[in-house]
Amino acid sequence: MSALHQQTCEACSAEAPKLSQAEIDQHLADVPNWTVKTVEGIPVLTRVFEFKNFAEALRFTNQVGELAEAAQHHPKLITEYGKVTVDWWTHKIKGLHKNDFIMAAKTSQL
Repeated sequence: MSALHQQTCEACSAEAPKLSQAEIDQHLADVPNWTVKTVEGIPVLTRVFEFKNFAEALRFTNQVGELAEAAQHHPKLITEYGKVTVDWWTHKIKGLHKNDFIMAAKTSQL
């Protein structure tokens, strides 16, 4: 795991630059098991985490929620029996920012 999980998200405005494809590819190497999907034309960093049961999945969802609140950067979370899908992207810029990779690395650390 890279040092991304030790970094802090920076405040981001609507004018913040989106990451280029080369930057996305570089950061993907630092967050194993995460991929980029496109949703309504917007690149989204995504990963599915698997658990033994719903209680474990819900506990993880709550941990991600606490992490998101602390950083004031919030993902899309889908909690199901035995799995949680986490999607990170920066809503203000409708794309990916380094913050998304920082939060993905922090999520993986949970």
